[in-house]
Parts: sequence; structure tokens; C-alpha cells
Amino acid sequence: MTQRALDSSGEQTPGSPRPAMIDAGAELDPVHPVELPPSGHPDATGLTTAEVAERVARGEVNDVPVRSSRSVTEIVRANVFTRFNLIIGVLWVIMLFVAPIQDSLFGFVIVANTGIGIIQEWRAKKTLDSLAVIGEAKPTVRRDGKAAEISTHEIVLGDVVELGPGDKVVVDGTVAEADSLEIDESLLTGEADPVLKRPGDPVMSGSFVVAGGGAFTATKVGREAYAAQLAEEASRFTLVHSELRSGISTILKYVTWMMVPTAIGLIISQLVVKDNNFKDSVARTVGGIVPMIPEGLVLLTSVAFAIGVVRLGRKQCLVQELPAIEGLARVDVVCLDKTGTLTEGGMDITEVRPLGGSDEAYVHQVLRSLGSSDPRPNASLQAIIDAYPAGGEGGGKGWTVTDAMPFSSARKYSGAAFTETDGTPSAWLLGAPDVLLPDGDGTLTEIEHLNEQGLRVLLLARVRGELDAPGAADGAEPTALVVLEQRLRPDAGETLAYFAQQNVATKVISGDNAVSVGAVAGKLGLAGAENTLDARRMPTDPDEMATAMEENAVFGRVTPQQKRDMVAALQSRGHTVAMTGDGVNDVLALKDADIGVSMGSGSEATRAVAQIVLLNNSFATLPSVVAEGRRVIGNITRVATLFLTKTVYSVLLAILVVCFQVEYPFLPRHLTLLSTLTIGVPAFFLALAPNKERAQPHFVRRVMRYAIPSGVIAAAATFTTYLVARHHYAGPGALEAETSAATLTLFLVSMWVLAIIARPYTWWRIGLVTAMGLGFLIVLVVPWLQDFFALKLVGTTMPWGAVGIAVAAAALLEFSWRLVGRRFGA
Repeated sequence: MTQRALDSSGEQTPGSPRPAMIDAGAELDPVHPVELPPSGHPDATGLTTAEVAERVARGEVNDVPVRSSRSVTEIVRANVFTRFNLIIGVLWVIMLFVAPIQDSLFGFVIVANTGIGIIQEWRAKKTLDSLAVIGEAKPTVRRDGKAAEISTHEIVLGDVVELGPGDKVVVDGTVAEADSLEIDESLLTGEADPVLKRPGDPVMSGSFVVAGGGAFTATKVGREAYAAQLAEEASRFTLVHSELRSGISTILKYVTWMMVPTAIGLIISQLVVKDNNFKDSVARTVGGIVPMIPEGLVLLTSVAFAIGVVRLGRKQCLVQELPAIEGLARVDVVCLDKTGTLTEGGMDITEVRPLGGSDEAYVHQVLRSLGSSDPRPNASLQAIIDAYPAGGEGGGKGWTVTDAMPFSSARKYSGAAFTETDGTPSAWLLGAPDVLLPDGDGTLTEIEHLNEQGLRVLLLARVRGELDAPGAADGAEPTALVVLEQRLRPDAGETLAYFAQQNVATKVISGDNAVSVGAVAGKLGLAGAENTLDARRMPTDPDEMATAMEENAVFGRVTPQQKRDMVAALQSRGHTVAMTGDGVNDVLALKDADIGVSMGSGSEATRAVAQIVLLNNSFATLPSVVAEGRRVIGNITRVATLFLTKTVYSVLLAILVVCFQVEYPFLPRHLTLLSTLTIGVPAFFLALAPNKERAQPHFVRRVMRYAIPSGVIAAAATFTTYLVARHHYAGPGALEAETSAATLTLFLVSMWVLAIIARPYTWWRIGLVTAMGLGFLIVLVVPWLQDFFALKLVGTTMPWGAVGIAVAAAALLEFSWRLVGRRFGA
């Protein structure tokens, strides 16, 4: 039999199967293995050590590797074997044969960048894997007649695995014992209604217990359990379903389409139309193709995400899917559970009020029996146990449990039946007063006053008849009120204030009384805490429900299905919703929310479906996740503009060269130098910098509406300088002088783009831009660097002309950026 913590809220602690008859006064050791008496079932005591060893030797072990991240091989493959690395690799090999080593520098840069990407993601993998081990739930199995916790991968064929509310079924099996066992298979079948299981019924891995308890015998382990493979795949670390990543993929797709015909035209122009030195033509052709590829953008995105995972890992926050960092930064509504989020797990009994002349000592004895009969109490029942310990004054010994009713989030109460010391049978319910009492009962007014003070109130009621008789709760006799005071989390108020400052709406959704929850939220300073709504009066129409969700901040007496409907209603209004929870009643809503956040101490089912797990159980960690997401999104948007500006001007320069039938102005070494100083090095620092900007949607549009005009202006200014220089210079060395003038203009324009993107300025941003400018100046004045990069400004007229054109382009850049900002928003 499985006894449940008798709570009114719906936040439950996993129970464990136990014998049908337990002395209510007996002490149970929660740490050491519990001796299991025979139950008449052949599998009751589980396998022996010898049988386990035999199955391990035969390979009948649950050896499916549950990973939180990609393997090292997958990381290397993903970073090395990319479309653009292939293109650049081919061009690099060509350049190694036809040009000096300085024209092949771009290849070494790609090797270094790829290595950085692999190392950073490997670091993130180590962090994820170590955190996943910490947060891993261990199922309880029976071996040698004892119950013990083991790792999931240690389960063998034939093991008897115990189940309690909130536990996930980790392998396929057949029910051996069932005590009102209800399994939710919605994550596998899509069917939301729990399925009542009886001995002999099958259970599938990936499902979880919503009520009752029992045990099952493992019939399929390892890769034979197909459902286990699905569950593993669903909970694996992934790089998909991210607006940032999908946006970059879209950009790269369009870049490829533009690049291919442009590159073909450039090749024909340089090798066929212009009768130049073959090797020089090849070098300039490659010099035109390479900068079209924004290869560093993908790398930098991976690095930014990976470093975000490492940073959050240090704060005991397990990010099970990298895009969850980004997703939470886009959230504009956070739905919170009260218990475990705003309040700590512990509670204290402030008062027990007997009703209807009930004997106070007898009430205490009932509570003592209820408490000591459950080996795994939750917060509410633990408070009762602390106040009325087994063996305390008033006795309680000799009461025997004869029946139990597991807690149900739909019922809002649970119960137990006893045979008292004198042989008298009695049955009791403990749960929500406004559910157990009829409307209009005078006691509800008394309870309302207690709820307004933020106190939690449970009703102890005696059942006249069988515990599981139809309508037992309707005829229950109120016996006492148990008044509990919840312990507020000291950091909850600051966290709520943070979300308010960031314009993120907070909705408190709880199974408790709405007024009581509102009072607790009010103490923590939640705006709109006085706007409470009992979910039993919540409209069922999705549009009306969405309106009610937007108008109120606190919701009480919410059922699991209603939580799911509330999330859907908010999403229907265009909101990005995050849902926090730790109980089994939160699973469906967590799965449907844009971002699911689970507490580390929550049920295994909630941790399995959540994208983010707070291993330290602290709601106060969420602002760090939001801040990390905003840093990643804001900074990647900045640096993406840099990379794509280069792509735009490179494509346009190639088109202009083809149209005007002239030599391509740059060698690969020139663009390697420009890319390093104006994009590569600055982008690395900017991508990892602090950034608290609110995340904005439409990544592609936001980036391209700045990158396109910037690239057009840069290309036009550079080509203008090049054409003027072609008329200015003549004779031997003219092409090198023309290239140097064009390079100067392109560098200055690119630096101005960098200067705009680096805003708002801080001391290190100013230092970064200045350092890049000094780097280029050093190349221009140091003789051996001039020779290495083939850059030498000839005369004074043309170089100053190049500067003048760059200044005009910079003014045009400022105008275009401000015009775009006014027209489309920053």
C-alpha cells in the first residue's frame, strides 16, 4: 500500500509502497533499507544478489546511456564538418599551392576558431554531465528482501521497482503490486487522463505516477525498451528550436544562394576576362570568395551558449537544452507555484481548533496516527509529525492502518482508515476545507479570516462509513482545523521585484486557497496580489480564460489540467510563458510552457520534462538565467551585424568587380587582417560582455535591416576609392597602391560600424575599438608588416582622399542607422 502526504495543495512528495498493515506508532528509518515482509506475490522480495550478478553477466542491464549532452565525437563532428568549413578548406588548400603563406592565414584562423568552439562546448558538456549526475533521481528496487536506491543504469531484467506519486517509470514492465496506482502516459500517448493500473497491467518507461503507489517487474531494459529510447531522446541536450539558431540558419541559407553565383562570376571575371598572372588571379578570386562566408558567426553563437551553460552551472542551474537560456530571456509571463517557490518546504503548526465540541486530546491522537503512519511525509504532514511525534503524550500506539486513500490533485484531500486501540474502526480525511465543507458552512467564514493572514488551513474530517465509499467526502463530519504557517523564502521578494522591473508579468498558480496564496504573495510585494481568482470559477472558454489570466495575478484551487489550459490561454495571446513547478501536478503545464523550470528536489517527472532544473531549489536563480539569456541574445545580435555587414560588402564588391571588368582589389591577406581587427577579435569580446537589454523578437529582420545598409555603404565607399585610385596611379606597383588605398577606406568604414555597434561606450569598449585602430596603424608604419600584408600607402593625395571618402561614408552610416532606428525601432 502507498500512503500519501495529506495535503491540500497538490504539491506532493513521492511516496513508497508499503505493507497494508502498519503500526501507526512504529518508528521507520528513512535512511537505511526497509525490511519487506512477504506479500504473497512471488516478486515481492525482488531478486537476490546472485540473480542480479547472473543477469549482469548476460548483459540484461538497463545500459541505455542517458546523456545530458552530445558526445565528444558529436561535438568534434558538428564543429569541424560544416558546409562553410568545407568551402574554406578547399580554398585554403588552393592558396597553399599558389600564393605566399600570408594569403593562407584565413585557413589557420578557421582552425583556431574551430578548436575554440570544440573546447568551449566540451567544457559545457562536462558541466552538464556533472550537474546531471547530481540531479539524477534514483529509483528504489527490491533486492534480497530489502528496498534500496540504485542508479537507473543499474536496473536489471526482473528487478522489482517501487513506485510512488511523482516517480517516473524508468523501464518497461508489468505491475506486480498496485494500491490505487494511477499512471499518466500523456508524454508517450498524448492522452491526458491518468490510467488506473492493476497487477498484471503493462507500464511504459517515460510515464509517471500521479496517484497511489505500487511496484512493477522490469520486463524490458536497455535498448529493448523503445519508450526508454524516446524518453532519452526527449531529455537530451539539443541545439534546436531556437529563434537565434534558426535565424542564423536562415541567414546562412540566403548567403549560400548569393555566394554561389557571385563566386562563379568572380572566377570567370578574374581568370577568363582579365588576362592576368594566373596565380595572382587565383589569389584575388579566393580573396573575393572567403569574406562572403560568415563562418565565425556560427562558432561565436555556439561559444556564447556554451559559456552561458558553464556560468549557470556554477550557480547549480542545469540547462538541459541550450536554447532554454535564450527562451527564458524572451519570456514575458512567469507562472509560479507557491509551495517550494515563494515558500520554503517547511511549515509550522500554529494552532489546532477542534470543531463541534470534539475532544482536543482525541484530535491530537488522530493527527499523531496520521503522521506516524506515513514513512515519507511531505511538508504539511511533517509539520504535524513535528508537533505530535509518535510516542508523545496522548498515546497513539496500537492504532493500525487498515486502508488509505492517496492524495489526488483533483480531489484536494487524502485519507486513512484505522483500527483504534479498543478495536473501534475510524476513517479520516485531511485536506482543503472549501472542498470538504458545503457552500455556506459557517466554518468557511472563520477559515477565510485565517486565509487572509496568509495561513494555510487543513480540515480534519471523520468519514461515516468506508473510506472509499462514493460520496464519503460529502458526508464527512468536520472535526478540527489544522492551521499551518508557511516559511517564506527570504529571496523570493527580491526575485519578484526583479521580474517586475523587467516588465515580466508574474502569475501565482496554486492548488491552495486563492485568498491564502494572495496574502503570501502580498507579503512578498507581488504587484496585483490582491487580484485573486478561485480557479473553480475560472471560465472554460479559452479567450475568456486568457482575459482572466491577464487581469488577475493569483489563482487558487487550480487543477493540473487547468494549469495546462492556463498556459495555453496565455500563449494564445502571444505571450511567451515560463512555468515553474516541482510536483507531479505541474508536469503537463511544464511540458506545454515555452520554458519549463523544475526544482531539483521536485519529482523525477518534472525534472524529465523541464528545460531548466534549479538544483539548489532556489527560485532566486531565475534572474541569473534571464540575465544570461539576455546577454547571449543581445550580444549575438550585435556581432551578427558585424559578420553580415562583411558578407554584404563582400558580395557587392564581387558583383561590382564583375560588372566593371577590373581586378579584384584585395588579396586574402588584406581581408584576413580587416576581418581580424574589425570583426574577429572585437566580436569575441562583445559576445561575452555583460548585456541587460530586453530580448527582442525577429532576429533576422533586426540584424539585416542594419547589416544591409552598412554593407552597401562600405562596398560603395571602397569601390569608389578603388576606381579613383585606378585613375590616380599608373605604372609598376599601381595595383598594390590601389589595393592599399581601398583597404584603408574599407578599414575605416568597418571601424565606424564597429564603433556604432560597441555603443553604449564603457572604458573597455572604447579601449577595444582604440586597440583595433592602433593595430592597423602599426601594420601601416612597420616596414616588415607592410611587406607581409602587401600594404603601402603611396603619396599623400590618394591616401587622404581615401580617408575623406571613409568620413563621408561614416556620416552616411550614422544617418542610415538613425533612420532605421526611428522607422523600425531600436
